Parts: sequence; C-alpha cells; structure tokens
Amino acid sequence: MSNAPILLTPGPLTTSLRTRQAMMVDWGSWDRDFNQLTASVCEQLLAIIDGNTSHHCVPLQGSHHCVPLQGSGTFAVEAAIGTLVPRDGKVLVLINGAYGQRLAKICKVLGRTYSTFETAEDQPTTAADVDRLLAADPAISHVALIHCETSTGILNPLPEIAQVIKRHGKRLIIDAMSSFGALPIDAREVPFEALIAASGKCLEGVPGMGFVFAEKSALAAAEGNAHSLAMDLHDQHAYMAKTGQWRFTPPTHVVAALHEALQQYNEEGGLPARHRRYADNCKTLLDGMAAIGLRSFLPAEIQAPIIVTFHAPNDARYQFKEFYERVKAKGFILYPGKLTQVETFRVGCIGVVGPDGMQAAVNAVADVLREMEVLDI
Repeated sequence: MSNAPILLTPGPLTTSLRTRQAMMVDWGSWDRDFNQLTASVCEQLLAIIDGNTSHHCVPLQGSHHCVPLQGSGTFAVEAAIGTLVPRDGKVLVLINGAYGQRLAKICKVLGRTYSTFETAEDQPTTAADVDRLLAADPAISHVALIHCETSTGILNPLPEIAQVIKRHGKRLIIDAMSSFGALPIDAREVPFEALIAASGKCLEGVPGMGFVFAEKSALAAAEGNAHSLAMDLHDQHAYMAKTGQWRFTPPTHVVAALHEALQQYNEEGGLPARHRRYADNCKTLLDGMAAIGLRSFLPAEIQAPIIVTFHAPNDARYQFKEFYERVKAKGFILYPGKLTQVETFRVGCIGVVGPDGMQAAVNAVADVLREMEVLDI
C-alpha cells in the first residue's frame, strides 16, 4: 500500500493503515458484537455534534437521533428529504453549486414541492436572502442548505441562515457532507431538523454509509412520509431502537472502518484538531500554488479548508487529462473542476495527509507544469 497515490479528493480520501486494517475482519450482521459496534459509532457521531453543547442545559444527544443508512451520502440526503418533508410540504433549496442542484433534483424526483434560490458559484447565500424568500412564500415548510459546497469549496453562512429560518418558524435540513467533523456546527446557534453526513469525508473512514441526525419529534412524526422502504429513516430508526440491528444487510466493513477512524479522530483531538490540520493543509496549498502562479477561484474569506478550486493555466499546452495523469504518476490524485463557465481543477485538503504532504503535492504540480511547458519557473 505504500506505493498507493495520495487522494487529494473530497472523499473517497486517503485513509490510515489502521482504518484499512479494521476491514480485515468479517462481522455477522445480526451478531451482538456488530450491533455494539453500530451503537458505539452512533454514540461517537452524536458526541461530535454534542461537543459544542456539553455546557448547555439541553444537550443535543437528548433532542436528536443518529440514524445510519447504507449507501453514499446522497442516499442519506434523499432519505432525509423523503422521510422528514411531509408530502404536502415545500422545500426552499439554496443553490450555489452542483450539490444544491442535486438536492433540488431529489425533491423533484420525490414529488416534493420545491423552489430554488441560486447564487453564483462564488457567492454565498445570505441570511438576508433567506429572510426575504421566507417572508414572500409562507407555503415553505423546510429550507435545505449545503454547508460546504464541494463544487468549489465555498462555505455558506450556516449559523446566520439557521437563525432566520428559526425566526420564521420553518425547519432546516443541512447537507453537511463535506464539513461534518472538521467545521464546527454549534447546536446552540444552529437549530436544525436534520443534519446529513457520511463515513468517507472528514471523519476519514471509507465510503459506503451515510447518517442523519434527525430531530426526535420530527422523526416520530414522519411515519408514512417516505417514498421508499429502503430509504425510510423512521422505519430504520424504529427497527434499530427495538432490535439493535439494521433492517437490511449493513455495510459491516464500512461500519468497522468508521469505528476505527473515530478512535483515531478522538486520539488526534477531535474536531478542533481535525479542523486545524485541514486549515494548515489549505494554507500550505494556497500559498504554494500562488507561488507557482496558480490562482484560486474563491476569495479566502469564503474558502472552506476542505477542497480548493484553482483556475486552470491559460495555456494551449495545458490539457487536464494529461496534467491529471502526470500528477498521478508522481503520487497524487487530483479532482476535475465542476464549474460550467471557467476551466478549473480541484485539490482536496482532507484525508490522512498533513502540510508536508500538501507541499509535496504542490511540488508535483509545479514539476508537471514545467514538463508540459506550461509554467516557466
């Protein structure tokens, strides 16, 4: 495995040897030991959200359930929308990238009424926007927000938006796929009905399991909402609460890997330490790329330390496919751009990598651009 390239992508990402080794054991899906593993994972996940509220009189663990679900993060997003939004509800989807677009598409496919508010890919949605939109349309029951939009790496102002939604008496669904575990979400400032994340992102597990922190009262009231048996979070939670087991075949090796990854997360120092390492990675990346003449797409104040979008070099000799393959040959896997208007590529700051690894990636990019005769440095 030592020769495997480092994944500078927003998940799947580079995992530790310990996390990979945890998948070498086979588990019985109904076995007591595996059920205890699942329960431990859910407790540790709740503790991450609860970490900011330990001195608060109503800890989040008392108000939300953690409901795990087989599949990628998008499975969990669809399950949350389908379970928690009543069939006569209406979702306001806030969009500034591909994942907001996907959320709107989920609402459409599920037959939930929705409206969209779209800003440019380098423009955060503002609390004032949401205030205006909710005042104009009393039919809206839920607002769906991408916390960190992985298309660009933009960070949307979640606490301010959450307060506006609460003031209007509406409910917030947060896609925190790329932020959970690394960016603080303080439940005192961010009231939400659901927060959705997955195993293969900032927790540095492997992909294959999503999870939804669902408000207990909302989940209890959601019976019969879901469009799908497999995606029914109410049913999933009720069965797990009763039996300790997953309803259908669980991703046993993914759960075991996440359990091990969470042990390492806590050993590292939890969310503050994980955030600090990713922020250091991001700074090393931005400074290094700037030094070789590559411009980042977003201004620093709205750049999350998760993934960075860079403008492609403006040179006819630059072709992304060749650039990608050459950088891969030097040990780093980058990510293509996801913008429609300008040519870009993306570099993730997350995974089992530190600033030294990020600097090595910058050096590899510089070497490749020299070899391609794109950079004269």
